[in-house]
Amino acid sequence: MEPLEVVEIFGAAWADHDLDGAVALITEDCIFDNTDPAPDGTRYVGRAAIREAWRPIFDDANAHFEAEETFAAGDRVVQLWTYSWDGGHVRGVDVIKVRDGQVSEKLSYVKG
Repeated sequence: MEPLEVVEIFGAAWADHDLDGAVALITEDCIFDNTDPAPDGTRYVGRAAIREAWRPIFDDANAHFEAEETFAAGDRVVQLWTYSWDGGHVRGVDVIKVRDGQVSEKLSYVKG
């Protein structure tokens, strides 16, 4: 699968609040740089740590991501997005690296 296709499937899991589906699409050694706390966020490494970091987002039925623009450059995919929850929203960007058909790195940044 091409990196853009992987990220589209990954995004569908996020839209469906399918935590198991999203985690199945990341490598065992995946790196996730969260946007919180500012200014540098927290780095999570590995499926178990990332699952726990993502759980509150996936459990919040009022939260959702909307992709604004997505494009690929080699094994990297850049996605501009809006994340909304009950009472607010934030705009941001992810820089995602794909390896062997799975997300191996998700670096997240927000406008703030």
